[in-house]
Amino acid sequence: MTFRWQSAAATFSTVVFGAFAALAFCHCGHAAAVTQFQKSVYTAFSLADCRKQLSHADGAAYLCPGLPGFRVYVAEGDGRTFLSAGYAPENAPAANQTLTSFNTPFVHSTQRATIEWRFVIRDGRKVPYATIMRYFTHNASARGEVLVVMRVQGAEACHVAYIDALANNDPIVLARKIADERARTFNCATPATIEGKTGVSPM
Repeated sequence: MTFRWQSAAATFSTVVFGAFAALAFCHCGHAAAVTQFQKSVYTAFSLADCRKQLSHADGAAYLCPGLPGFRVYVAEGDGRTFLSAGYAPENAPAANQTLTSFNTPFVHSTQRATIEWRFVIRDGRKVPYATIMRYFTHNASARGEVLVVMRVQGAEACHVAYIDALANNDPIVLARKIADERARTFNCATPATIEGKTGVSPM
């Protein structure tokens, strides 16, 4: 089952910020070398913070808070959530991608979701290249948690990898490694991969 809706522009704000993770360096044209830092920044939202774009019998679609210039698109249907990010997230491949199991990124007790953005500083601006999102999953026999690593490059967004967050000892470390090493060059025409140990969380 796939979903795609058109949407209007929205203005968003950024919340909780994270810490430095690693250093990277680049040369920009003939200018002196510019130091870039790979960082994480976190944004959180509930559907009450979002602008509804479309409703239907099986769910709805929303535009939600993200980083400045990078919107978040959320669609719900058939007990699953489709989430994308970028300049025009509703048009990106991620808008039609989700896990096979029933899932939601919203914490049951607060109905809020948190996105970790991996980004570099470029010309004084935060430029994301990936996100990491925790999904709460279930099927008829089990419940679990899955980290979804997503490539975010301008108007393009797609799933890169899935990690069973309960089967692996340090799933966020693995997710950040994949985001930093693979997301920027990932081909969105190829399917996402399952990484690390599996068998605990429905995926």
